[in-house]
Amino acid sequence: MKAKLWLVPALVLLSAFAQAQEKFKVGYIRVMDDAQAMVAHEAGLYKKHGLDVELIEFSSGTDLIKAIVGGQLDTGVLGFTNAVAWASKGADLKVVGGAQQGYHSILVREDTDIQDVAGLKDRTLASQREGSTADAVLRGVTLKNAGLKPSDVNIMGVSPAVAVQSLVSGRVDAAFLFEPYDRIAQLVAPVRQVYEIGEVWPFPCMVVITSGDTLAKRKDAVWKSLDAQRDAIELLDKQPAEAAKLIAGYFIAEPTLKTLKRGELAREVVIEEAIGTQTFSAKLGDDDLARIQELADILQEQGSLKTRDGKPFDTRAILDLSWQEAREL
Repeated sequence: MKAKLWLVPALVLLSAFAQAQEKFKVGYIRVMDDAQAMVAHEAGLYKKHGLDVELIEFSSGTDLIKAIVGGQLDTGVLGFTNAVAWASKGADLKVVGGAQQGYHSILVREDTDIQDVAGLKDRTLASQREGSTADAVLRGVTLKNAGLKPSDVNIMGVSPAVAVQSLVSGRVDAAFLFEPYDRIAQLVAPVRQVYEIGEVWPFPCMVVITSGDTLAKRKDAVWKSLDAQRDAIELLDKQPAEAAKLIAGYFIAEPTLKTLKRGELAREVVIEEAIGTQTFSAKLGDDDLARIQELADILQEQGSLKTRDGKPFDTRAILDLSWQEAREL
């Protein structure tokens, strides 16, 4: 028995060592909204804060949230609506930090007479798939505030890249886009911007999400990842040209982009301009929290969010802002 007791401290040390060596997995989507995760990785900021991070790309927020729920990811940067939808079904999820304020523009082809959102009636609009954060905001805020029903517009749910191609080819009259696809479309297609939601209805589009289990077991690592991403946001805000050099290759494969009016542009220039349109924030303030609840209410009104008791979903149940409170943000 004594021999076995002697093994206990050694086993504890081995367990602690194994946890220290275990990779911390961060999920992201290849959009400017998730730039903080990419910059933190490329600039070595995760390592600076003592984390060995594996950055894992996902093609959609739905797939990313499934990985968090399933335990394949530790954290992810994605749309808040994904967390609400899954939490309403019983998933143990926590929003632990901010990322990016919503930037979604409506671009219309120059050969149309569309001057504003109301002008989209009976027109074809390329947007994201139904159920996404962008789609919820488009239907529940943008169109509604313009006096339009979703059925008044022919909405095509496609990827951002396909939306840009559709604008170039003339297959659609307009597109609802985020960066850097907004920037790329304005450079390569005959379009003009008639609307940007951040100017009229600012909201926290992207947040940092983890599971309750991960937060309980790896709180120190989660907080270190948030520290790294906070530093990445500072780099994006104060040194956008440097940040663009780090992540331009994520978005544009070729060294340059051929534009309609400005000739060949270095991809770093394009991405720096896209960064300049963004508002990144690691903190979720009171206004953000009110908007988060409003978004949940919109989802419930649209029928894409249903609670077991039929009552409004209380978003406070999935918020854990202890990191930003401890850092006095």
